[in-house]
Amino acid sequence: MRALRIVLVILLVLAGLFVAADRIAVNLAEDEVAKRLKSELDVPASGSASVSIKGFPFLTQVLSKELNTVHAEVSGVTADTGDRQVTLTKVKLDAKDVRTNSSFSSAVARSASGTVHISYADLTRAADDGVEVGYGGKDKSGQGQVKVSAAVHVPVLGRTLERSVYSTVTVENGDTVRLRAESVPDAGVPAAERVIRSKIDFARTVTQLPDGLKLRDVTTTREGIDLAIEGTDIDLAD
Repeated sequence: MRALRIVLVILLVLAGLFVAADRIAVNLAEDEVAKRLKSELDVPASGSASVSIKGFPFLTQVLSKELNTVHAEVSGVTADTGDRQVTLTKVKLDAKDVRTNSSFSSAVARSASGTVHISYADLTRAADDGVEVGYGGKDKSGQGQVKVSAAVHVPVLGRTLERSVYSTVTVENGDTVRLRAESVPDAGVPAAERVIRSKIDFARTVTQLPDGLKLRDVTTTREGIDLAIEGTDIDLAD
């Protein structure tokens, strides 16, 4: 019995050492991936990146080159949207069944989902000059909407009109965010409404989404808009 207890103690100590080594390894890997992510996405010093690798044990996942779940959060990423840029205030992504190659230089997730948050300040910077975007409360159906304000010179009237409109936000084609006013108050002249809409109605296409990842839906909140993202067979690194 004494010998059995000694064996059990040894096994428990070895198991504890393995767990400790496994946790040290995963923490080092998470820190390294976060640093690489921040560097490759050109995240500014004011931004941040964090990575959490789920599943135990981690070392056997490394040997099999398949990670169960990888959760990543990045703030301050700048994305191209045609001739303008938009700062993605915060990106959260959960990638499932991430398969890597032998050198770990590439990774493909079988599926992934998450959210992209864009603040109204960042939406304003992505809009045309002189356009301001803010929270517009809820419409009659209870859906959130944004308020878009701008001063627009209307040649047909020979003067500048200042207008604030309530716009809906939609996602199109899996990569485009569109703002469109339900109506333009007191435009009066159809030609004037077209000029005003050319300023306050706009769409921005996000061109830097990883292959396989699409924008699916949008929710308007007091702090900004939340874009739902998801996809399958997503290239996380090349």
